[in-house]
Amino acid sequence: MSPMPTQAASGAAGAGPVDRGTAELSGASPRSHRSVMIILIALMLGMTLAALDQTIVATALPTIAADLGGLNHLSWVVTSYLLTSTIATPLWGKLGDMYGRKRLFQVSIVIFLAGSALSGLSQTMGELIAFRALQGIGAGGLMVGAQSIIGDVVSPRERGRYMGYFGAVFGVTSVIGPLLGGYFTTSLSWRWVFYINIPVGIAALVVIATTLHLPRRRTEHRVDYWGVTLLSAGVAALILLSTWGGTTYPWRSSVIVWLGVAGALLLVAFVAVERRAAEPLLPLELFRNGVFNLTSLLGFIVGFAMFGAIVYLPLYFQTVDGVTPTVSGLEILPLMLGFLGMSILSGQIISRTGRYKIFPIVGTGVMTVGLYLLSTMTARTSFRLAAVDMLIVGIGLGLVMQVLVIAVQNAVPYRQLGTATSLATFFRSIGGSFGVAILGAVFANRLAIEERRYLPPQALKALAGGNVTANPTELKALPVPVHHGFVLAFSHSLHTVFLVAVPVVAVAFVFSLFLREVPLRETAHLGGPEGSVVPDAPEGTGPAGSGTHTTRGDKAPPGAPDLAPDGIDPAPDPVR
Repeated sequence: MSPMPTQAASGAAGAGPVDRGTAELSGASPRSHRSVMIILIALMLGMTLAALDQTIVATALPTIAADLGGLNHLSWVVTSYLLTSTIATPLWGKLGDMYGRKRLFQVSIVIFLAGSALSGLSQTMGELIAFRALQGIGAGGLMVGAQSIIGDVVSPRERGRYMGYFGAVFGVTSVIGPLLGGYFTTSLSWRWVFYINIPVGIAALVVIATTLHLPRRRTEHRVDYWGVTLLSAGVAALILLSTWGGTTYPWRSSVIVWLGVAGALLLVAFVAVERRAAEPLLPLELFRNGVFNLTSLLGFIVGFAMFGAIVYLPLYFQTVDGVTPTVSGLEILPLMLGFLGMSILSGQIISRTGRYKIFPIVGTGVMTVGLYLLSTMTARTSFRLAAVDMLIVGIGLGLVMQVLVIAVQNAVPYRQLGTATSLATFFRSIGGSFGVAILGAVFANRLAIEERRYLPPQALKALAGGNVTANPTELKALPVPVHHGFVLAFSHSLHTVFLVAVPVVAVAFVFSLFLREVPLRETAHLGGPEGSVVPDAPEGTGPAGSGTHTTRGDKAPPGAPDLAPDGIDPAPDPVR
């Protein structure tokens, strides 16, 4: 591990103190909080597009199937989006590092809007699946671009106060997504689930074009085509394995086994190619960074628990309490409020203190307790008690998720900012995919056991081949004794799901104790509105590749790429 860096100085020799959130080397005026907030709003609009489309489509799926047909392919409307967005995530991050993030963020918005418009115009299920895949490609760029750009314009020390707002995007879209989907489907048309993205995306494009000025790299690059191909194919195989395993195909089927073998071999080949690539898609040197390794592992585990276990909460309320899908979405509001509130509060505290290690430790500990409390829920648990349990889990999530992004951005050199940010999102998404698959298998196996415990053989035959766990209407049509027995079997099965997630998050708690806290830089890579750049630190001024900067007088290291704001020729001064 590299040595601990010295804390960045607050100003240059002979100069007054520099705004710690926006210090720069070129002497350009610092960005004001107002200018950062304008940029942040545009980034949040872009992120809202991607986050909203993960939830808004769910309530419209039955209507879409009735209109377009192809019910047996309906799951691909969700899977195609997940597949392409996950695969595209590391590619967008690397391209942003190579060619600049502003234009790529704009390109990702355009791709997403094209996919949205075409999805709304779809006349067949095949067309909708293809255009959802196009949407997913753009969504990967939106997620990575927003979090990377804020890393360009705000220092790690001040980034916490702004990253909390990104957490708010996920919290709000998780609640309003199903509500908007239901409203558009019943009041207008399911096609408006996609059309609504267009005005939001156009607003984001306008604000980004007029307010954001990022540097343009003037160096030749070699795209790692073999790396892109192998990583995409390997990740696709693993996502399909986690999506199809235990549902479309049995876990021991030849399809699932071959997907696992193919995924493993492709990723091994990817690593071999990356070791020899001139400009690797995923620089393997990142894995020599202890902070990067631990935050990636923590992100994977948090994604595993968050998506794998919490996804069952709305289904719990629909099945046990008999509420509608819309109401069940509202009933997980305590979890989202805990996540939202703690994301913002932890960010503010990080900006004031410059310390972040305590938050993943406390957050994973709180999540472990919260998931255990959720595992104690039964068919008789009151909503008030369930709300408290969900609030605790949400608080734990809010203490962890955004902090991991700040930690990894602070620990890598600027030239790898986008790559590291994209990989943080990538590992969390992969963790979520495996969480849904593995915990879904746990739930299905346990439900089969509990049904034999609470239901007579005749009822089991009646339920065989049904889909009552995903269709509350079908559940309500069951005879009262059968309905009661199934609810008991369901709640006991869900108890096992949450209980299995407890030791998984407990492992994250243990690993978080070993997270090395690198003092947060007090300088931004880009300071003033002219897009001035703070280069990576020379050897000896901070951790290897940390990019720690100290004073206005630092020079760019030898061989640093020529950087200039969009549309502005490089100035003769070597310090920009």
